[in-house]
Amino acid sequence: MNDKEKVMKWIAGEIVLSDNPGESLKFWRERFRVSQADLAKALKVTPSVISDYESGRRKSPGTATIRKIVKTLINMDEMSGGEVIRSLSHVFGTRLSPEIVLEIREYPQPVKSHTVIKAIQGEVAANPELLEQSVFGYTVIDSVKAILTLSHEDFRRLYGLTTERVLAFTGVTTGRSPMVAVRVIGITPGMVVLHGAIKQVDELAIKIAQLLKVPLVLSKLETTEELLLALRKCG
Repeated sequence: MNDKEKVMKWIAGEIVLSDNPGESLKFWRERFRVSQADLAKALKVTPSVISDYESGRRKSPGTATIRKIVKTLINMDEMSGGEVIRSLSHVFGTRLSPEIVLEIREYPQPVKSHTVIKAIQGEVAANPELLEQSVFGYTVIDSVKAILTLSHEDFRRLYGLTTERVLAFTGVTTGRSPMVAVRVIGITPGMVVLHGAIKQVDELAIKIAQLLKVPLVLSKLETTEELLLALRKCG
């Protein structure tokens, strides 16, 4: 499966699994900088059909139709130079396996940081004054496997479409290694979440968070599945 097919499968999955498929469809159409009229013309439907899908006035299209819409968006982007597809393709490195990247998603609209913290039963360890900002997605990774396996470039791919996202590390014991990794990468996310058997967050981890000016949050949820579910529901 090439990068184009991976991107198409990813976006289609995002729309199908969304609690609001119409809103998700609108997000991706706008991400590809395609108007409702142009998309409708390419699909040989009226603009009102696209508008009704996005507003929820019309029943959400089935999986086959969603895949057709996504494929059309990608084809239209390729015809105009492929800028968006190139920006998305960098996410998919060969080492970003599902065992390492547990989930990577974009929210259809900005989500307040306080909303995320409440959902994940978070305890702020550093920089609570920075929590007025919003996040636009999240990436959840297995902390140990990622640090032992991923290259510097692989880590950069974890940021998806935007750096203004939650970067959540699971299997954490102190938080030192994840924060050192974030420091070395040189890209600061919108929020770092630590999840695991953590009795106390490492002092160096807190100092790095303060240096980078990134909110550092400890999730009190018991399982990784609960963390994933909570992050999904935020958007």
